[in-house]
Amino acid sequence: MADPKPTLRRAGLLTVAVLLGLGLLAGRTVFSRMSNARALEAQVVERNKTYVRVTQPKSGAEAQTVVLPGTLQGYVQAPISARASGYLKKWHKDIGSRVAQGELLAELETPETDQQLAQAIAARQQAASSLALAASTLERWQALKKRDVVSQQELEEKKSADAQAKANLAAADANVERLRQLESFKRVTAPFAGVVTKRNVDVGDLIDAGGGAGRALFVLSQTDPLRVYVNVPQSYAHMVKPGQQVTVTQQEMRGQTFKGEIVRTAGAIDAQTRTMQVEVVLNNSEGTLLPGAYVQVALPLQGSGALTVPTNVLLMRGEGPRVAVVGPNGKVALRAVKIGRNLGATIEILEGVGTNDQLVLNPSDSTNDGDSVIISQK
Repeated sequence: MADPKPTLRRAGLLTVAVLLGLGLLAGRTVFSRMSNARALEAQVVERNKTYVRVTQPKSGAEAQTVVLPGTLQGYVQAPISARASGYLKKWHKDIGSRVAQGELLAELETPETDQQLAQAIAARQQAASSLALAASTLERWQALKKRDVVSQQELEEKKSADAQAKANLAAADANVERLRQLESFKRVTAPFAGVVTKRNVDVGDLIDAGGGAGRALFVLSQTDPLRVYVNVPQSYAHMVKPGQQVTVTQQEMRGQTFKGEIVRTAGAIDAQTRTMQVEVVLNNSEGTLLPGAYVQVALPLQGSGALTVPTNVLLMRGEGPRVAVVGPNGKVALRAVKIGRNLGATIEILEGVGTNDQLVLNPSDSTNDGDSVIISQK
């Protein structure tokens, strides 16, 4: 019969080996779970960290340039209408023609005015004849009165007739002069030197005296110098003064700039638009710029000295605008600020921050006092 002790010994060793294997497996599982828990906890902590980018306020003491749109206009621009009624006989200048002051633009035929002038001249001759008769009659009656042939009353009547004849002649002369002046309006001339920008009539058209801008024969524009009106926002109005130099550019003329000067301002803010109208005059001796063109006017302005920050640092809350300031301990503090002028990408801050403050860019709407953040170095 075989000895059972070796069998039991092997069974015991096998059991111990199995138990050791199970123990090692259990230990490995526990260690893996603990390691995973620590890694998960580290990931949660890392994800709970808030990284922010910050900026610092900058001084706005340097000069600024504000670019505003405008439309070029002739320094003088006027519709040319006829002062006499008639038919257009001939026009001498067309669009684009440069004319001097007093140069003939068109001629009219005025048959009615011609007849009225002839009639007035005839009436004037009648008045002159009546005056001559009255004067000679008065002279004779004065001689008769010296011999007491006629009464004083009769002499006074002759003096009155002589005075009336003189008045009639003066009225006839005035009427003739008026019609001659009206006759001169048959020649339509340029009131100032410039360029004809419109011609609204042709030969044979019936012309009414004083037809107004809607029925003007021509439109004349003085193209040198030119003027442009711009509307300056209220926040810049106090910085604009007559005599300041500006730069005018036109998109179609790349690389070309034109110098202008502010000659006058409205001196008041429009209550509806909150802007102030400014007039700029610029030289156009070479005729490069055309009236009616859309241009950009760059106004160089002195800096106000206020701090400027990017517009994306603002938090708009119900109690007013706020900025998120990161302190040395990494804690956020919300500060109330007073906003100045909006400069587009930046905005002026009049109160609430200093030059050394770290302001959070693009702060979340959920940002509150005391939040912990980490400043990103990227």
